[in-house]
Amino acid sequence: MKKLLIATAAAALFAAPAVAQDSVKIGILFGFTGPLESITPHMAGGAELAFSEASESGKFLGGRTIEPVRADSTCIDAAAATASAERLVNVENVAAIVGADCSGVSIAVTNNVAVPNGITMISPSSTSPALTTIEDQGLFFRTAPSDARQGEVIADVLRERGISEIAVTYTNNDYGRGLAESFTSAFEEHGGRVLISAAHEDGRADYSAEVGALAAAGAEHLAVFGYVDRGGRGIVQASLDTGAFESFIFADGMFGDSIVEAIGPELNGKVIGTVPGSDGEGRDRFEEMATAAGFNGASSYTGESYDAAALLILAMQAAGSTDRATIAEHVMSVANAPGEEIGVGELARGLEILANGGEVDFVGVTGVDLVEPGEAAGTYRVYEIADGAFETIEFR
Repeated sequence: MKKLLIATAAAALFAAPAVAQDSVKIGILFGFTGPLESITPHMAGGAELAFSEASESGKFLGGRTIEPVRADSTCIDAAAATASAERLVNVENVAAIVGADCSGVSIAVTNNVAVPNGITMISPSSTSPALTTIEDQGLFFRTAPSDARQGEVIADVLRERGISEIAVTYTNNDYGRGLAESFTSAFEEHGGRVLISAAHEDGRADYSAEVGALAAAGAEHLAVFGYVDRGGRGIVQASLDTGAFESFIFADGMFGDSIVEAIGPELNGKVIGTVPGSDGEGRDRFEEMATAAGFNGASSYTGESYDAAALLILAMQAAGSTDRATIAEHVMSVANAPGEEIGVGELARGLEILANGGEVDFVGVTGVDLVEPGEAAGTYRVYEIADGAFETIEFR
């Protein structure tokens, strides 16, 4: 400790070198281009809010600061995401990664980059059930719950509303397939009938053929498990143009202001959906902090992004190091009891407790509680679209 204090004092005499030496790089691997690009800046804002909070506290690893390094996962291109992750690890020399965002690219990056290099990843939004059993060597965590649960929640909501028959379309990747399978299983378990379940490809200019095939099955309601800025939106627009369906059921990938802005009042009263989310003082405090920082804290996965970044920060503090090999060992302990609860905006207190040898239980925005193998149990926000905006119905 004495050597550290001497080194820190000496570094203070030379401002420019001190910044480079004392800065810890952490990657943010999100789809800044691709089917979720409209919500990605807000997600990055959530992660960077936690980084700024820790840096400004002066309590992170004896006064070190955090430098976020953004990289584009594209959400859907595994090769591009892998290349971006390799740049973060081998060129930028990040200590850990917040991300990736979409399930397929998280699987690719975990297998091809995280495991070979011993890099801890915490995703705020990868929800495929396949990630529960991935051979990640204990390096992959997520603050969003698995779609195994989201499928059950959607099925329960529809059953309570008396919807017994439905058509399903899903984006043709790990996320879409996993959610469609989870939902179908839960829906049929309680007597519902999925009349057709069909994949769609993203990036097409015209989805009238897909909508025609879906409508031919005879269902009045369509579940769209796609992306708000790509095929999911195209399916919905083509359905509205032809009057093919009475209503739509959205999941988390379809939650975003861009679809309301693009389609307009035709969606009013025709949508019910789910997205991971929570309410309470933590959420309110986070949204206030987000507004002050210049991003929308009510957008999807922003709270989960803050929580993912905060867990990495606290795990490093608990380890007393940014050494890649030690970070993952401390994630579960700072995320769960026992320990003093740490909420939104309280990272300085958590860092101080850990520096003094104590224990913390980070609850954050989403009421973080990680279960094995390092994923959130989570709660869901049930929403509708009315008067050109998303309106919260309840939390489950």
